[in-house]
Amino acid sequence: VGKSTVSANLAVALARLGYRTGLLDLDIYGPSMALMFGTKELPDAGEDERFIPVQAHGVKLLSMALLVDGDTPLAVRGPLAPRYVQQFLRDVEWGGLDFLILDMPPGTGDIQLTIVQTVQMDGVVVVTTPQEMALIDARKAVGLYQRTETPILGIIENMSYFHCPSDNQVYHIFGEGGGEREAARLGVPLLGKLPLDPRTRASSDEGSPVALEDPATNPVSAAFRTVAANLAAGLGM
Repeated sequence: VGKSTVSANLAVALARLGYRTGLLDLDIYGPSMALMFGTKELPDAGEDERFIPVQAHGVKLLSMALLVDGDTPLAVRGPLAPRYVQQFLRDVEWGGLDFLILDMPPGTGDIQLTIVQTVQMDGVVVVTTPQEMALIDARKAVGLYQRTETPILGIIENMSYFHCPSDNQVYHIFGEGGGEREAARLGVPLLGKLPLDPRTRASSDEGSPVALEDPATNPVSAAFRTVAANLAAGLGM
């Protein structure tokens, strides 16, 4: 559903709004943030041997992709993954932040359970696409966080529509209104609808998130700014 793309651009949008923002890539097996932020810089270590995140596009960033070669698979058994997560949470000099975004891997497994048992989060943002197949997985994630009394801050509907430049029509390729109906069912805000747009994919591959572009001229960047502003407002910031 594009969780990592949304996380990367949401972090950049928050930083562009003036918030001190960090991003922790918790997809241990398939980290992608180094590519999306266009960096291969190794994190430094402070005097107390804690990681110092790299800086990219105004965001403090830490990802397993910055610690191992990009083509090297991280072949670790399930019980070891939570240990990496705990180290990333405890042994990093994030400094003063307004937001620390945790980009979760798919599912409701060891890493998600480690997070809810280790960190007192302000809440969870659920990313989905409009079709029912995606909403099934989103509901499972919501169920996990509700069971652990973690607030749901809202839903982001990604790939909500495609604005075709050749005929200026809007097409709902993955269905219409699924995120909005789910938000209403849960009684949480719909933080925004993000379009399906080739530039978003291209900018991620280029290491320059689309949220860096001028929202006055790029509607996708504007959509991410709106989502970021809605999220901050919902937290009273």
